[in-house]
Amino acid sequence: MGLRRRSGRVDADAAVEPPGDVTAVVGEVTRRAGEATRKAGARAEHAGADLTRPVRRPLTASRAKRLIGVGKAVAPLLAPYALAAAGVLRSRWDNHRAARLGVDPGQLAAYAGPGGALHARLSRVAEALNEIEAAGEAHGTDAGRAFAADIRPRLADLAVGVRAAEQMPAQRRRAAYRAISGELDRIETELLRHLDITP
Repeated sequence: MGLRRRSGRVDADAAVEPPGDVTAVVGEVTRRAGEATRKAGARAEHAGADLTRPVRRPLTASRAKRLIGVGKAVAPLLAPYALAAAGVLRSRWDNHRAARLGVDPGQLAAYAGPGGALHARLSRVAEALNEIEAAGEAHGTDAGRAFAADIRPRLADLAVGVRAAEQMPAQRRRAAYRAISGELDRIETELLRHLDITP
């Protein structure tokens, strides 16, 4: 009987665990459950990313033939729209360039090339001189007409200079264009002074 009591006591003592050990076990179980949850979430997120990424199939001969066939069927349908869009874009670009040069879009071809902007300025100054010469007695003055007569040969020389500079190497051409532009600035300032406009 003593043995039984002792064994009963030993079994009862072994069944009872200290409270600190239970807390540690519960904490370990909770930690492992959290890790498992995080890993499962990461796997699900990775699987979701794989689903959203397009699957690239290899290009086989039959797939290439099918794509060519679809292109042949769709291209004639889309070609008119593409041409219309290209025409609209070209028209807008031409209008933008013409506005920068100060000419009509129909005259844009006459001012193409590296010296196009200077040619446009020369033609505008020449038109202004024509208007000064053609002005009636009420608006035109002898000094204005004399100025137009003096400046016209200089404009012709500058136009020849612009055409000659177009054939020069880029660095010399830029230097020539700067000189011609400076001369045109001076002529335009004098023209405004003859028109009683102070810049």
